[in-house]
Amino acid sequence: MMQENYLAKWLNNELTEEELAAFKQTEEYASYEKIKRASSNLEAPAFNIDAAWNEHKNRRVVEESKTIQLKPYKRFLQLAAAVAVLLVASYFYLGTLDQSISTQYAENKEVILPDTSEVLLNAESTISYNEEKWNKERNISLKGEAYFKVAKGKRFTVATDNGTVTVLGTQFNVENRDGFFEVSCFEGLVSVTYNSKETKLPAGTSFLVIDGKEIAVNGPDNTAPSWIHKESSFKSIPLSYVFNELQRQHNVTVETKNINTKQLFTGTFSNTNINLALQSISVPTQIQYNLEGNKVIFYAKSAE
Repeated sequence: MMQENYLAKWLNNELTEEELAAFKQTEEYASYEKIKRASSNLEAPAFNIDAAWNEHKNRRVVEESKTIQLKPYKRFLQLAAAVAVLLVASYFYLGTLDQSISTQYAENKEVILPDTSEVLLNAESTISYNEEKWNKERNISLKGEAYFKVAKGKRFTVATDNGTVTVLGTQFNVENRDGFFEVSCFEGLVSVTYNSKETKLPAGTSFLVIDGKEIAVNGPDNTAPSWIHKESSFKSIPLSYVFNELQRQHNVTVETKNINTKQLFTGTFSNTNINLALQSISVPTQIQYNLEGNKVIFYAKSAE
C-alpha cells in the first residue's frame, strides 16, 4: 500500500526518483493522475476581497437592525415621557407664579382682574397676583400707588411692605412708597392693618403713615383720588415726597439747593403740564426753580 505521505509529496513534486517510480507502480497512481489532469483545467472564480468585506459589513448592519429596530421607538417613548413630565411640572410651577403689571414714570395703566375688579396704577407702580389661585385667595401685592374698584361679594386683600388692606366690595386708594403709606376709602369700608393694629376706615376717611409715624389726616374731598384726573394733591406733606411725585409724573430729575425738604406742602400740581406744575409748587413755598431739559433744580431765593 502507498505510504500515506506519497500523495501530498507527489502533488508538491517532492518525491525522489525512487519514490516516484514506486508510486507509479501502485494501483492508486492511475486514478490520481486522471484527477490531477482534470483539475489543472479548472479556474477559480474571481474574488474581490474589498467587495466581499463590504458585503459582509452590510449584511451585519441588516442583521443588527433586525435585532434593535425597536430601540428608536423606545427612545421616542422615553422622550415623550420626559416631555410629559416637564409639561406637568411646568404647569404646576407656572401655577405658583404671580402675574406682574408695572408702570413707568409718567405712565398710568388700567388692569382688569379675573373677577372684573378694576385697578388703576399710578406712575412707577407694580401690582402682582396669582391668576390661577384668584378665585380662592384674591390677594394682590402692591408697590407704588393704585386705585381699586373692587367687585362686590368676596374678600379682597392688598398687601404692601407697610401694611395690609382688606375690603369687601368697595373703592379705595393705596399709596405705598419708601417711607410713605396712605390708604383712603371712597366707598364702603376698608380695614387697614399696620404694625399688627387694625383700623377701620369708612368712606371719606384716610389712614396715613410718614417715616413710620401715624399722622392724623382728613379724608378725601372727592369721589376718587386726584391723580385719576391728572393732578397730584397734597395736604401737609413734606416737600421731599412732593418732589418725588413730581419726578414720577413728569419723568424729570429733581435736585435741591438750600431747601428744607421737610417743609410741609399743601396744594395741587398738574400731571400733564410741567411748567404749570413747577409754578404750583414754587409760588406757595416761595422757592425758585430752574428747568433744563429733564432736570429741575429747586433753590431758595437767598441762593440766587
